[in-house]
Amino acid sequence: MRRLIPDPGPTTVEQQLDPYRPWEEPRDDRPLVAMNFAATLDGRATIEGRSGPIGSDTDTKMLARLRTRFDAVMIGAGTMRAERYGRLVSKQETRERRERDGLPPEPLMVLVSGRLDLPWDAPLFTEGGEVLIFTSSEAEPPQTAATVEVVRHEGAVNLVQALYHLRQARGVRALLSEGGPHLHDQLQADGLVDDLFLTIPPKLSGGEGPRIIEGPLPGVLHLDLVWLLEQEGELFARYRRS
Repeated sequence: MRRLIPDPGPTTVEQQLDPYRPWEEPRDDRPLVAMNFAATLDGRATIEGRSGPIGSDTDTKMLARLRTRFDAVMIGAGTMRAERYGRLVSKQETRERRERDGLPPEPLMVLVSGRLDLPWDAPLFTEGGEVLIFTSSEAEPPQTAATVEVVRHEGAVNLVQALYHLRQARGVRALLSEGGPHLHDQLQADGLVDDLFLTIPPKLSGGEGPRIIEGPLPGVLHLDLVWLLEQEGELFARYRRS
């Protein structure tokens, strides 16, 4: 892997991400929020309905390392149904490293699901751990091996209120959102995203896959490029909102 911007030269995933300490930059009313996406050269965020086939093993390593830098990870219901997440930290050494950095041993998993229509048999719910769900549904979740907390909003989930709850009630200082595009739309439209990590592999997919943003935004959003990496034609960029 090589760093193209700034200071061109050899680097590694660890060298780029280990100095990144987003939990030291919380807002008073919300966590610092970063968004992570992979997109093909023609701008698609999924291939045959899933994001997994887009990136390489290095992209997977980047995502896994990025997760170690946050108090919590958030996804939308569609992403949960497509990807069927499990627990995010399985290695004891990773848990211990997080604790040395002043983070909880495992990120809190946060789901946004208006209808509470979730794959309750997915490993996230069957392997234990802790999950917080924001929903506007009055339905009750089933019994699961995971500890599930439900926070209800009237009408629709309000992300400004959701992030305020995470900051004030749960002490979340830094939140990584992994999409999908609808959740990204809402976060960007509300001005809630601070950092964007974007992987662009040398792939064209065609077809009808969504882009990383599908809905309208309140004008053009300008981002600053913090760093750009390359490995075997695949680009890894970190942007910060201007």
